[in-house]
Amino acid sequence: MDLESGILDEALERLHASGPEFQGFLANHGPMAVEALVRHGQAGSVHRWLDQYATKLEEVPSPREAISDDDWRTALGDPRRVTDWTAYFTRLVAERPWREVLAEWWPRLLPGIAGAATHPVIRVGHVVRTLLDDGEEAPRVAELAHALGYWAARHTTLPVTVVPAGPASPDEALAALPRIADQQVLPLDGLAQLPGTPGWAATAESLRVPYEDPDAAREQLAALVRATVHRYLDHGHGNGVLMVHTATAPNAVLRTLPALPRDLWAASLGAAWAASAAITSVYAAGEALPPLEGAGRLTPEEVFERSARHGDEHVIKMTDTAWDVAASAADGDDRALAAAVRAQRLISAVS
Repeated sequence: MDLESGILDEALERLHASGPEFQGFLANHGPMAVEALVRHGQAGSVHRWLDQYATKLEEVPSPREAISDDDWRTALGDPRRVTDWTAYFTRLVAERPWREVLAEWWPRLLPGIAGAATHPVIRVGHVVRTLLDDGEEAPRVAELAHALGYWAARHTTLPVTVVPAGPASPDEALAALPRIADQQVLPLDGLAQLPGTPGWAATAESLRVPYEDPDAAREQLAALVRATVHRYLDHGHGNGVLMVHTATAPNAVLRTLPALPRDLWAASLGAAWAASAAITSVYAAGEALPPLEGAGRLTPEEVFERSARHGDEHVIKMTDTAWDVAASAADGDDRALAAAVRAQRLISAVS
């Protein structure tokens, strides 16, 4: 990863002058996309990409009232308090090691992983990867405060409690999920249909979660990321943009596990699965697309370069996750890379 140039930290500082959302509820993907671009050899394109992307962004919302250690529960899930939350976490990471703050707040925030279509946890996963792998420079610690603050402000629980404890693999559980009746809706309206979708809760609870074995939980989470990437290849056309999050959200959790106490790993798997299952049922297409021709002949570098040229933030993030899946397989993973190519084509068609 090219960090010597300082481009990532410069980009994060630029982005911290903007709010976490724009046009009412669309998430600011800038911090996630620039981290992926720098990580995969595209640092030279970051400021040019950001110049264009920043035209969409809006100013940081005005603060309302300071959040304290005693009253934070009253502000949880209140998007109007997002700037208050950012200030609160900025203070916490200035006073204590960031890992300590993350470990304390992760179980508090995890039940609300579905908030803002999972964008906050994805933002957390990108910055934690950088903090763990590349160093704890001030703009990266500040980015963690912004990401956690966004998550706290958009904290949203699913309308169905999911406690997965069955025998199914991620592939099996994903394939069995029923779809909601009306998929032409915004995420919150789609999630609201889950309680009335026959068989949804039982299928969502069918995933095997090895609660007593953190390493096995981590392996199952990696299998979930792989399964959701593969599922996108065949069924992502139900909604090319929103189906990206079925893969990028659990991958963000997977990236965060090394910074968390091991006793949180199984619960993290359960929450990541519940969010992915919900979005899959809301937006996955019923019929599979035919295979892509020629995608398997591309290298990960070639696929990512194409995504960088494409420029859409969701395409960049999906390719970043597909890269992880391919890199984790002994002989690569052509289906994962093909899923990234699929995202390039699906999202290009609606951009």
